[in-house]
Amino acid sequence: MRVLLAGESWVVHETHQKGFDIFTSTTFDTGADAFIAAAAAQGIDVEQMYGHDVPAKFPRTVEEQSEYDVIIISDIGYNSFVLTPETWSDGEQSTNSLKSLVEWTKSGGGLMMAGGYLSFQGINAAANFARSPLAEVLPVTMLTCDDRVETPEGAKVVGVESNHPLASLFAGAPHLLGYNELQAKEEADVVAKVADDVLLATQQVGKGRSLAWSTDIGPHWCPQPFLDWEGFPALVGGMLRWLAGEGDQ
Repeated sequence: MRVLLAGESWVVHETHQKGFDIFTSTTFDTGADAFIAAAAAQGIDVEQMYGHDVPAKFPRTVEEQSEYDVIIISDIGYNSFVLTPETWSDGEQSTNSLKSLVEWTKSGGGLMMAGGYLSFQGINAAANFARSPLAEVLPVTMLTCDDRVETPEGAKVVGVESNHPLASLFAGAPHLLGYNELQAKEEADVVAKVADDVLLATQQVGKGRSLAWSTDIGPHWCPQPFLDWEGFPALVGGMLRWLAGEGDQ
């Protein structure tokens, strides 16, 4: 199985002012380490493409995307996919990779979007995927406003009773600290909920599959107790195998 994870990285530029004196510092960080490690524990390698590389390097055509069985978009907004260097810097036409992703999914690919401040609609609706081509193939309907739900007190996670192969993987799941508010489409399967809202939804899309995970795959919404939970690797592996169609008869 080949899995591509796009996003889940950021650069922090800080200003330090101490009386009359001032200096700056810059750090780079990622939020996918625990998810990638959980997948590896299940025998699945995940290739991460950092956010700053997406505009230039994300596979744009169905042929290029077909090198992967599963593609995950996590905490990186619509602009990073459509403002390619050719279009942004040179004012030239370029291939819309999100339109290609729709075709790739319908042709048999496994598409996942994970939640975050720049997923679905995100903070101040800046992620802006509700108006993107991906809205057609994701198993959820997105709000058109800031869709974050912050639950610092903790939000309970429950699996929904169904015959879905992922439904049994949520027993004993720790609380979450937030998520993107989503509405499941009529044709989707809701597999798990968080505070009575959608946590995990899936859908068959033509020959392919799509999956929406409404919270982070790392802190802060998905806190350390969830990442340390003994069921986390099985959940990650289960989602990726379902998307890739492994185990289907």
